[in-house]
Amino acid sequence: MIFNSIDFLFFAILFFFLWPICRKHDTSRWTLIVTASFIFYAWWDWRFLVLIISSGLVDYLCGLGIKKWKRFKRTLLILSLTFNVGALAVFKYSVFIASLLGQTAAQMGITINLVDRIPEFALILPVGISFYTFQSLSYTIDVYKHRLTPTKNLLHFFAYLSMFPQLVAGPIVRARDFLMQLNTYKKPSSQAIWHGTKLIVYGLFQKMVIADNLSSLIDSPYQGISQFDGSLYWWVVIFAFSFQIYCDFSGYSLIARGLAKLMGYHFKMNFDHPYLSSNFQAFWNRWHISLSSWFRDYVYIPLGGSKKGAIIGILALIFTFLLSGLWHGANYTFLVWASLHAFFLLIERFLRRAINIKIPPLFTIPLVFIITSISWVYFRSENLSQANRIIIKLFSASPSNPHFWGLYKDSIFFLISAVAIEVVILVSREFSVVKRWYSKYNLDILTITSCILAVIFLRGPGQQFIYFQF
Repeated sequence: MIFNSIDFLFFAILFFFLWPICRKHDTSRWTLIVTASFIFYAWWDWRFLVLIISSGLVDYLCGLGIKKWKRFKRTLLILSLTFNVGALAVFKYSVFIASLLGQTAAQMGITINLVDRIPEFALILPVGISFYTFQSLSYTIDVYKHRLTPTKNLLHFFAYLSMFPQLVAGPIVRARDFLMQLNTYKKPSSQAIWHGTKLIVYGLFQKMVIADNLSSLIDSPYQGISQFDGSLYWWVVIFAFSFQIYCDFSGYSLIARGLAKLMGYHFKMNFDHPYLSSNFQAFWNRWHISLSSWFRDYVYIPLGGSKKGAIIGILALIFTFLLSGLWHGANYTFLVWASLHAFFLLIERFLRRAINIKIPPLFTIPLVFIITSISWVYFRSENLSQANRIIIKLFSASPSNPHFWGLYKDSIFFLISAVAIEVVILVSREFSVVKRWYSKYNLDILTITSCILAVIFLRGPGQQFIYFQF
């Protein structure tokens, strides 16, 4: 079930009809959340409810055990890590690992095909497994680190773990932030309802109008069936993908945050206009914030990245980004994408210490965006060979057939619109007078109305959210 579907519309209407009835008492509130969330997830494939329930039960019991039996808390933490990472390894990395082992064996003169021996069920990637696994893991780790007291109520725990707005594509919610919210009942104010509604509308606009309309320009060249080629064409394609993945994923996060607002809860911001970043550190502070902060708090800092000297910091940064690349998928392309960002962050770190020169954002913002867009080539490509061919095309100065402008004029219009929106937001941030002018004339209503009309009349072909595959 996806947010931009008729199925979800009826699901949401039923849920918010029952919500005022059930939200006043803990048991009924948690029961409705868990029931609705399981139905929401089972709409995709009910069989994989077993996986999320199993993962949740392990971490729920480990959390209680860590609190009660201090002598065994390390063992229980290892059990939680093993189960969760093991589930990811089976469903997300089994083919990659089997292929790697097969290639290694072949180099030793041994012929073995391990991929064919993988059970059929393990070849299906459960939707959202990376998100709810990390969410569940953070609960156990926080209990182990004494940052969180484990909940004794199983419904309370699963209401946190399976909360349907963010279940399959984030944002990744920390237990220490959200369990307390779930422990209370708070009727949303009229202002919160308005804010939540705006978030949902903006999210649908980003997804259905911008991201979906860019798909026709992006999919055919990456599938190798486009009749066009040439440097200029590929530059347009990679810039289009930059905005497609941003608007697609940011759109999902906005809708999730809006739904939570309507329920009386708060999810932290997951995207803060990352393409307006003037450096790569700022980019990663603004892009997929819940995942970036998760890796910072549970990988980078524990490895000593912030306290144990320059060499340890460099190694911790590289390892964290490689792990982030693997989190996205079992493909060398993700490792290269992550390595590029680690490299640019290290270069940036070196230049900041060696050269005390402040370059105006007017120059650095476009530079960071262009480099980020080039890096996305590895993220989007099926394999390294395809990515390398595209990179060569970008810098080969080969001529492009001018007819592509006419064929893809609709997609290019929405690409220009996306760029224009970001420019307007940048200007409004830099010049407070624009914000005051916006508020003075109450342009919120006009903006929301325009977005709703665009969703109705300018929506692109329905597409599944890109991050469902992770």
